[in-house]
Amino acid sequence: MDAFLIHGGKRLKGATQVSGSKNASLPLMAAALLADGPVVLHDVPHLSDIQNMARLLRELGCEVEHDENGTMRLEVVDEGNSHARYDVVRTMRASVCVLGPLLGKRGNVLFSMPGGCAIGDRPIDLHLRGMAGLGADVELEENGNIHTKAKRLRGSKMFLGGPFGSTVLGTINVMCAAALAEGTTVIEQAACEPEVADVADLLIKMGAHISGAGTPRMTIDGVKSLSGTEHRVIADRIEAGTLIMATAITNGDVKIENCPIDALAAAMDRLAAIGVSVDTVNGANPMRATVSVSSARRLEPVMVTTQPHPGFPTDLQAQLMALVTLADGNSIITEKIFPERFLHVAELSRMGAKLYRQGPTVMVSGVKRLIGAPVMASDLRASAGLVMAGLAAKGATKVNRVYHLDRGYEQLELKLQKLGADIERVSE
Repeated sequence: MDAFLIHGGKRLKGATQVSGSKNASLPLMAAALLADGPVVLHDVPHLSDIQNMARLLRELGCEVEHDENGTMRLEVVDEGNSHARYDVVRTMRASVCVLGPLLGKRGNVLFSMPGGCAIGDRPIDLHLRGMAGLGADVELEENGNIHTKAKRLRGSKMFLGGPFGSTVLGTINVMCAAALAEGTTVIEQAACEPEVADVADLLIKMGAHISGAGTPRMTIDGVKSLSGTEHRVIADRIEAGTLIMATAITNGDVKIENCPIDALAAAMDRLAAIGVSVDTVNGANPMRATVSVSSARRLEPVMVTTQPHPGFPTDLQAQLMALVTLADGNSIITEKIFPERFLHVAELSRMGAKLYRQGPTVMVSGVKRLIGAPVMASDLRASAGLVMAGLAAKGATKVNRVYHLDRGYEQLELKLQKLGADIERVSE
């Protein structure tokens, strides 16, 4: 396994560009199962999760070609297999997003129940409730397989809220299945994330009738078929937020292109309160803006609560925690989406951070400096937070198990190297 070896204390300076969104690319790829013809996606990042989704789609009869420039061509050539096997599904939770497209197009899905996750329980009951709401029969069979089938899906009105808010992939699954259902489907408390709207944009280009994407109430009028099309994936708002905070924790000065500033309002509000300056250089398209990032030498403490979009993203919680370890005072971070998403707390403490957890809340008492240490990455976003801490720490930091980070960041160490960071990939 690989690790990152970081010698901290280098200010990030220069320019970089945000990659296409991982969280949008995965369901966009799955949506290609609905099309009668090829789907071409641009700006698909080269990540291990993308490779695993491509492997799953190939097993489901879809040809997948992904070139070095990020252009991906997908075309279904065989609809004979609708079994999403455990050996593939267990590699990533996002594989569940093939459920809606398969059911909508083929009317029959055998799907292995996803396993656990380091950041907490993420059940798929809302996904299954949505499929049942469209008229599908849902049965749990032997070996942990879920069999979902329907001779003909029918539109209906449904509520997709759960104990921690709306479900992004659940909303996308229902939207994809409903696109080929008979009649009209209305989703109440639909997820509002930009990734949902991006998948809706693709489906509309394919011929779907969808309104309200990006709002809590979506309406889908079913059509008989969908065609192939071409689409550019939105920029990755989580990578953008990570690069902004990495600049701030090193007191750097970086220009970031292809930055979806319009999707980061809550994060920008909290960063401004901390003392991070994000100035728009070119905002003609606020989802692909160019911004200039700098920060005050004295960082202020803040209170942050993660929420569904447009609230502060849970996927930026670990990075923000790393940033405020150097703030002048006590910050309070409350996790409302995944209450157990705090495995990075112990690792940051190894680097000299003062963190006090009580249930879903962590108090961060700022310190003068962090000290380099060997740390263990536990999940994708925790990895990014530890890398940020290493960039600012005195001495050497070794971040082990960066395969977690490779799931969601495209060649992050190379981007940071070009900005002046002393970081290299080594054998663990």
